Amino acid sequence: MGGFFGITSKNDCLTDVFFGVDYHSHLGTSRAGMAAYDREIGLQRRIHNIENAPFRTKFAGIFDEMRGTSAIGCISDFDPQPLLIRSKLGTYAICLTGIINNSDELIERHLSNGSGHFDAMTGGRVNSTELLAALINQKDDFVSGIRFAQSEIDGTASILILRDDGSLITARDRLGRLPVNIGKRDDGYAVSFEAFAYQKLGYEDYRELGPGEIMVITPAGAATVSGPGSKKCICSFLWSYYGYPNSTYDGVNVEEMRYRNGALLARSDREKGFDGDQIDYVGGVPDSGTPHAIGYANESGMHFARAFIKYTPSWSRSYMPSVQTDRDQIAKMKQIPVKELIRGKNLLFVDDSIVRGTQLRETVDFLYESGAKSVHMRSACPPIMFACKYLNFSRSNSDMDLLARRKIIELEGEEGMKYLEEYSDGRTERGRKLCEAICKEMHFASLEFQSLDRLIEAIGIDGSELCTYCWNGKE
Repeated sequence: MGGFFGITSKNDCLTDVFFGVDYHSHLGTSRAGMAAYDREIGLQRRIHNIENAPFRTKFAGIFDEMRGTSAIGCISDFDPQPLLIRSKLGTYAICLTGIINNSDELIERHLSNGSGHFDAMTGGRVNSTELLAALINQKDDFVSGIRFAQSEIDGTASILILRDDGSLITARDRLGRLPVNIGKRDDGYAVSFEAFAYQKLGYEDYRELGPGEIMVITPAGAATVSGPGSKKCICSFLWSYYGYPNSTYDGVNVEEMRYRNGALLARSDREKGFDGDQIDYVGGVPDSGTPHAIGYANESGMHFARAFIKYTPSWSRSYMPSVQTDRDQIAKMKQIPVKELIRGKNLLFVDDSIVRGTQLRETVDFLYESGAKSVHMRSACPPIMFACKYLNFSRSNSDMDLLARRKIIELEGEEGMKYLEEYSDGRTERGRKLCEAICKEMHFASLEFQSLDRLIEAIGIDGSELCTYCWNGKE
């Protein structure tokens, strides 16, 4: 994933951009960067590795290194950015949120035209943000260039540009899979993935860009220079997993959606005849599973409790280290049991999703080792059948890395791939067999997945405007 934040102002804005970018730290774990424009200095840029230290630590000295009345910054899961680009369009800094799936094809086409060269990284890979800039630079102005780039890119590209006159240009990705929000204050405007980031800085909501919409922003005003498209396909996982609890996308608050979703999950259990009388406590797999669990407990009437707590002061994110064994060890060390709520108890946990299942299996084993009598599991979304190819969520080298797909192959071989829809529905025979197979491997006393129709109901947006690719393969 990743996210960006920027401000163009009548006053120095570096401190506000520092805090605004930091509020996107939940979206990425690899690189972070900031760029600023000052009338005397021009454009400046800094990038740091944040795999083993948070953004605010790595950028604590930025106020001694940079200044400006306009600035942008980003948190990135992959490539270093923002980049400083000098081209026929001028000198500018650029950020990309999204992914370019056809990068090799675009690079070869660009090179075959004799257009120039790219700075290659290890293995010959090209920074996606540099490729995006190369596409934009093929046209005679930024608006035409952004339109061209988004038409050529297979994937997702939300864009934020800081020009050498202090103005910002931003564009939401072509199908609106990710949000781009604009905030307004007396001295200027802010652009942000997460609206709460600028709200905390005293900006009021100005508007949310539509799919593919392009806007030019100065301290004096914000103007749409290319209108939104008619088709929207916003990512459903914004609400069920990676959106921050107080975020609101397309008018739907994340925390409220998760409460509704958990309640609908409990209702489904009741319709299936699940006897909750044996459950001592309902809890969430922290952090994003917790509000789903609260909704489940409120609807079911079962007691809610936090049977284990994540210790986050020193290691806030278990996936920061590059080595998988280190990530697993950190994830294990973060889980602190409340043994009085575990020992001899029948527990039901709600997790936001079940992707590969590696850490969840270790969590369940940890609960049994702490004295749990039984551990029931509920997933707040359907089985993940396809690795995301749009936002880097649940990306992997193979769909077979996904727990649900792997168990289907074990149950029925390649023939099972014809029945993914049935396997996704816990009311069918195949759906029940999938849950039973996962229970056996993961040591669950029982398992149920949220259905896709009820997930969409919890979001409250027409399903035709939601991306559900990772569950049903439909774009």
